[in-house]
Amino acid sequence: MIDRIVEIADDRRHLLVHRGFMVVRDTEGERAELGQVPLDDISAVIANAHGITYTNNLLVALAERGAPFVLCGANHNAVGMLLTLNGHHVQARRIEAQVAATLPMRKRLWASIVKSKLEQQAAALEAIGAPTAPLNALVSKVRSGDPDNIEAQGARRYWGLLFGADFRRDSGGDGRNALLNYGYTVVRAAAARAVVAAGLHPSLGLHHSNDSNAMRLVDDLMEPFRPLIDLRVWQLCRAHEARVTPESKRALVRTLYDDMQTAAGVTPVTVCLQKLATSLAQVFEGVRDKLDLPLPGLPLTLAGQLGDT
Repeated sequence: MIDRIVEIADDRRHLLVHRGFMVVRDTEGERAELGQVPLDDISAVIANAHGITYTNNLLVALAERGAPFVLCGANHNAVGMLLTLNGHHVQARRIEAQVAATLPMRKRLWASIVKSKLEQQAAALEAIGAPTAPLNALVSKVRSGDPDNIEAQGARRYWGLLFGADFRRDSGGDGRNALLNYGYTVVRAAAARAVVAAGLHPSLGLHHSNDSNAMRLVDDLMEPFRPLIDLRVWQLCRAHEARVTPESKRALVRTLYDDMQTAAGVTPVTVCLQKLATSLAQVFEGVRDKLDLPLPGLPLTLAGQLGDT
């Protein structure tokens, strides 16, 4: 499988299934066919326009393949996601183990995720020549469940060092904030696919607990991968591409296919997400005791590109 993320960003589009392909047609004039993608190559479809129409058969075909259909609202934020109900051949057993996970276990796992996120944020700062000590100093302070909210302390230091003291993370903002929104939407879709494929329930989180969030576990597991998007946005802004355009979207999507360092060698970001979700399922089942998190450091391709800027 090629694992392609397909975005539909034009209002005048109709999506349907034909002989194993997702077909995109224009809805005006002669309703010409604009392109087609093999269903088996699609890892997610992002609907990022408001005048799109699509058939139920397409949604069924995507769900059967475990490919999320992501609905975006204003400013490129994901507001909904269609996922399959059948993610793994032992899904029921794994969800039972997920439900039975003790609070101390969930707290311990969340602490490891927070540490990984801080390490990746420090690696991002190192890549642009910014001080890393403020983030590295926090890693050892993270306790089970992160009761001191070290994650938030790290964020306050991190954004200023990455984008400047005047930057404020605002999901409703434009420019860099809109680019971050889009990049996070892409990673969230990949993380959701990984969670479902591992036989886990996306609503049963380790730390995120908002009752209206059906993707709490997805949001937990994607945290260490956010700095990869942050760096790509920094790179785009450095190249004077501080707006959401077709070119900047493609650059953000490509982040998923960069190779990261892991204990088992280099592997694409999408595979890292899959390994992380699978390792979590195995921890819940008692097969292993630690998460398979990426090693600190940038994806190799992104590191090379930043070195050229």
